Amino acid sequence: MGYGQAPPPNQYPPPSHSPYDQSRGYQQPPPMQNQYPPQGYPPQQGAYGAPPPQQGAYGAPPPQQGYGAPPPGQYPPPQQGYGQYPPPQQQGYGAPPPGQYPPPQQGYGAPPPGQYPPQQQPYGAPPPGQYPPQQQPYGAPPPGQYGAPPPGQYGAPMGPPTQPSLGYGPNPIAPMDAMKGFGTNEKELIRILSKLDPIQANTVRTQYNQRFMKDLIQELEKETSGYFEKGLVSIARGPLGSDVYTLNGAMKGLGTKEVMLNDVLIGRSNADMNAIKQEYQRVFRKSLESDLRGDLSAGTEDLFVLIVAAQRHEDSVPVNPQQAKQWAEELQKSLGSMIGKNALAVCQLLVTKNDAELRAIIQEFQNMYKKSLAKVIGDKFSGHMEDALVLLLARAQNRAVSDADQLENTMAGVGTKDDLLVQRVIRAHWNRQHMQQVRAEFQKRYRKDLIKRIEGETRGDYEKLMVACCQ
Repeated sequence: MGYGQAPPPNQYPPPSHSPYDQSRGYQQPPPMQNQYPPQGYPPQQGAYGAPPPQQGAYGAPPPQQGYGAPPPGQYPPPQQGYGQYPPPQQQGYGAPPPGQYPPPQQGYGAPPPGQYPPQQQPYGAPPPGQYPPQQQPYGAPPPGQYGAPPPGQYGAPMGPPTQPSLGYGPNPIAPMDAMKGFGTNEKELIRILSKLDPIQANTVRTQYNQRFMKDLIQELEKETSGYFEKGLVSIARGPLGSDVYTLNGAMKGLGTKEVMLNDVLIGRSNADMNAIKQEYQRVFRKSLESDLRGDLSAGTEDLFVLIVAAQRHEDSVPVNPQQAKQWAEELQKSLGSMIGKNALAVCQLLVTKNDAELRAIIQEFQNMYKKSLAKVIGDKFSGHMEDALVLLLARAQNRAVSDADQLENTMAGVGTKDDLLVQRVIRAHWNRQHMQQVRAEFQKRYRKDLIKRIEGETRGDYEKLMVACCQ
């Protein structure tokens, strides 16, 4: 059955008619309150989102996935969280030991609670009382539903969509005087810009442009230079603007910087991906897909066209254990031999699954075939295709560990990959708690503090900005 094609009629038992069963994952936490913006607020355009609350099945990683929304009470509605942190996950399938990660405190680099008017509660939860209490063990579907693929498996994702991430939706202006204390010397630029969250970055850029009748980004480009300039400009553009300029730069000129395409596009929610496509079209007057087709070829072109189609299962799609086993079997058949592998089938199966489903597939593949799915993919593929698929699995398993590894890769060996270091530090810094979890994983894996590692690889104002973004 090809991707984008619904299963034949009557092939599977009908799914449960309970809306609760259709929107619950494997080992889900209880429903959260106030899912949606206040009644009457204009609908969101081009919802952009970051990794939302993860399903509790198959060893869901600690609450560091995504980019993190500000805590309640920080911004006026409709504030889109840069991927609201999920509540503590149930243990299962290789979940991290209790106490390994600190409980979430702040959103993606958000200022102290109480600074802004009340915020909507975490995304993805139904209104109170809408669904009955959980009856099935571990949030599993009711008897008889095993083996049936979730509705929308090969087409439009089922369930409530992931909400836009902070910085990927409409950008309201924070009620603050962003220019107060704003200086133009390097020290002041580092002090102010390194601590902004996406809403504040938009506010600073807007107020500066209006008050001084100048473009902040152009002024930064004129007054600073080198990787210090690249870092400041990336912050001033905000996460969405930085993403689209990174993508365009990766495909401009001779050759393609594949690793930058991977950094921006792999493992994004449908809402994030749609936001990126819309902003890319607005800024560069051409579609992201057409540029990708022009720069990529063969299997990698197919892979990235699938990725930017934004057809991942939403995180509200439950994990079905028997379906995960079936997917693992399909992967084993599609991987086949070096000559006989079906690359398109592998890509289509993996890029359309949400993170919880990917963790389930990884675990089932290990249980059934006694080998790592990532290692098998590394053996069967090479180059850009291998890197993209392995990164997709790594980010689904544990985003903080994956980010720590990526940061070390920018500094390992001879010379520092400064362009990547700037982008990866700033992408992680938008969520302060996530950055602290990345630092903790970096310390654990490499026996060295991330800040000390960066200080050994950078100099001057560039070094000070990177360090400030990690603190």
